[in-house]
Amino acid sequence: MTDTFAWLLRGTTEIFPHQSDSQDESENLLEYIKKTDRPLRVKFGIDPTGSQIHLGHSIPVRKLRAFQDAGHTAVLIIGDFTAQIGDPTGKSEVRSQLTPELVQKNAETYLEQLRPILDFQTPGRLEIHYNSQWLNKLNLGDILELLSTMTVGQMLAKEGFKERYNQENPIFLHEFMYPLMQGYDSVAINADVELGGSDQKFNIAVGRDLQKHFAKQMQFGLLLPILIGTDGTQKMSKSLNNYVGLQEDPLSMYSKLEKIPDALIKTYFELLTDLPLEEIPANPRSAQKQLALDIVSQYHGLQAAKNAQETAINLVTLRGAAAADSHTAEVPEYSLTNMTFPTKLANILSITGLCTSNADARRQIQGGAVRLEGEKIEDPNLSFDTPCEIAGKVLQVGKKKFIRLVIPS
Repeated sequence: MTDTFAWLLRGTTEIFPHQSDSQDESENLLEYIKKTDRPLRVKFGIDPTGSQIHLGHSIPVRKLRAFQDAGHTAVLIIGDFTAQIGDPTGKSEVRSQLTPELVQKNAETYLEQLRPILDFQTPGRLEIHYNSQWLNKLNLGDILELLSTMTVGQMLAKEGFKERYNQENPIFLHEFMYPLMQGYDSVAINADVELGGSDQKFNIAVGRDLQKHFAKQMQFGLLLPILIGTDGTQKMSKSLNNYVGLQEDPLSMYSKLEKIPDALIKTYFELLTDLPLEEIPANPRSAQKQLALDIVSQYHGLQAAKNAQETAINLVTLRGAAAADSHTAEVPEYSLTNMTFPTKLANILSITGLCTSNADARRQIQGGAVRLEGEKIEDPNLSFDTPCEIAGKVLQVGKKKFIRLVIPS
């Protein structure tokens, strides 16, 4: 139990309450697990406000998987209702409200991206709920009851609300409902533990308060760090272009991860892998390569990760040779603008000059010499309907011929 609990704590910043002041809730989380004769219900909620999930988002989901592996029940809340409001945490202005149709579309892509992380197969280890199931049923009386559990002063103590109030930026009343609705999710699914980033403590604490209001067992909050992005300074964010997306191709993921700043290596190992920290290579370059290989393997498989690593090494060699010859370290580019689509890969290989003819291209494919973004191509009849399918990708023949296919902006 102790070893398992230590594993569940890996990378966490805080578990609260550490020790409750009330007489009937004197245990900490470890004591609660020991005395509870059933799997805990461990909640994590995610609002599908976009279409992409990055490694920063994956941290609480990985922790959810750790609880699954320890025999507990993961309760994944898809915030299809709350996403239409948007979490005001950390925002300096009101968030745009999304349509139900867009939220549903985003939710479908989110679930697909989470499949490599969570155990979707073992019976009883995963529940998926949409919070519109219960939030749509609340009437005005129910909403007034929720609002009566908090004061305006308590709401204005929330980070973000306080700053906006002091700066005289507008705060709309519907935004006050967000923490209450997220907290009500914990009431609806009887959560024992709620996972979240370190910026979610207020919202998770609201869930505890609402459970107490509705005479439920109060949940524990388990907080996790906010991941610093590949720039080494700011939190990982798509808008800052310092992110690694879960759906990125293997070569792109590998190339980004093998270049993360030295100061982030241990943190990335701790939060994004299951590897023992004492086994991290002392040499930073070796550690970066091992980290990149492990993370790419999680989402694309080991062979794809190894292919990406090989391609990345070859690209470095090519850039070095190009720099020596022409004082440039850029991979040669070929514009797809004048190429007619749909077209076969063999035709692209011939037109770009990577192969001498379509017949040569087919022979190279069948011989295993052709890779696209590090992935070996084995189908000589592979074709593409639009240039967007391959734009930005590196096409490779052998170990020394590379070209990046582009659509000029």
